[in-house]
Amino acid sequence: MMINEVIKTVQNDMEKAIEAMERDFSRMRTGRASLALLDGIRVDYYGSLSPLNQVASLSIPESRLITIKPWDKTVIGEIEKAIQRSDLGLTPTNDGQIIRIAIPPLSEERRKEIVKVVHKRAEEGKISIRNARREGNDMLRAME
Repeated sequence: MMINEVIKTVQNDMEKAIEAMERDFSRMRTGRASLALLDGIRVDYYGSLSPLNQVASLSIPESRLITIKPWDKTVIGEIEKAIQRSDLGLTPTNDGQIIRIAIPPLSEERRKEIVKVVHKRAEEGKISIRNARREGNDMLRAME
């Protein structure tokens, strides 16, 4: 293995770690509405699990509100159940046409929880980057 290949491998591993950390951070529930909150939600759509954004149009009309308009009105109940089953702690309201999710303002206690989770995820990201660097150094030492 050439030195350049080792560098590319390590660089690739580090970039993957950073992307994973960014994905984790984008899914964090803050006081603002974000469509990234709903990224992991899958809906039972005629027997198969489909990502929410493939069965409905998602939008943010206000800073604390997410609206979900299903293309097929018959899956509105399934979408609502999928959101309630997720661990986001959000409560959808349904008017038969559109599902609305109000994002509640953060309490002091919730802010502190978020800070702890962010610190933990950041540390996990740092550790995975350090591991990639260490593996690269080990490969280079083995080549000497």
